[in-house]
Amino acid sequence: MRVVFFGTPEFAVPSLEALRRAGIEVIAVVTQPDRPRGRSHSTLLPCPVKAAALEAGLPVFTPDNPRDPEFMAALTALAPDLGVVVAYGHLLRPALLAIPRLGLVNVHASILPRWRGAAPIHWAIKAGDAETGVSIMRVEAGLDSGGVWHIRRTPIEPTDTTGTLFDRLAHLGAEALIEALPRIAAGEEPVAQDPAGVTHAPKVSRDDARVDWHQPAAVVDAQIRAMDPAPGAWTTEAGRPIKLFGVKGEISEVKGETLNVKGDVADTPLSPFTFHHGTAPGTIVMQSGIVMVACADGFIPLSDVTPAGGKRQSALAWYRGAQLAEGAAFA
Repeated sequence: MRVVFFGTPEFAVPSLEALRRAGIEVIAVVTQPDRPRGRSHSTLLPCPVKAAALEAGLPVFTPDNPRDPEFMAALTALAPDLGVVVAYGHLLRPALLAIPRLGLVNVHASILPRWRGAAPIHWAIKAGDAETGVSIMRVEAGLDSGGVWHIRRTPIEPTDTTGTLFDRLAHLGAEALIEALPRIAAGEEPVAQDPAGVTHAPKVSRDDARVDWHQPAAVVDAQIRAMDPAPGAWTTEAGRPIKLFGVKGEISEVKGETLNVKGDVADTPLSPFTFHHGTAPGTIVMQSGIVMVACADGFIPLSDVTPAGGKRQSALAWYRGAQLAEGAAFA
């Protein structure tokens, strides 16, 4: 089977590598053009998929727009049997979808029809979903609306962030793709998605990442983990923005306002805890070496933060350096 691979970020690299390990003939890789990267944005660097393709000696196309007539002609000349799409970053038009003999398939990071769109991992964690997975689906003109050949599932653990789930789903997606390919090659039709189950996962906006401390602790926890590592959940302290990242440590017991901490706080996952505290939402406190913030129904412990103009650091280091006034609060 002659395959053209479309992909851009690190998430797509395991699928490209899995195709090659399985002996699939990858005749070309299509990815985004080099972009400025790094703090200075002064150097053009290849995306992860392009770097992996060049290392493997594969031909690479980097059209600014996949509708470009010259690129379309080059793709047609390759006479591919199948196109595989993994987080490429462009919507593909019907004229391109018709070029491969078997069409195009996509490795999508959700259990379709839930979370169609650009940020399914973020939204699954933010919504408090118990599980997610990957779907091997047919690419068609609609956004993630094609039929599904194969689904692999994984639980969303209480300490998962978008970063940890991203890595797990990248490898799960590669496995699912290889499992589905024989059925796709044989011409098996995928199963249509149930329209009643459709939810949407658009790109995460700045407003989506802003924390509302009047929400329950579990909701705030899910939002912080969903935005970690990017774009980073955020709030303000004394009018200055500060980013917040996933939580660590474990609180074993709460008696009134006293917290008993067990285990190594640096290594043990920490969950939000609930009790009637009467502290104004957003209030920042520190107990037993843990920086916590009051929510609607309890406190949530913080792990790492990035203050405006600063570097990512532990919440405790930030708290000690910030010299907060008594009663200081996030807003």
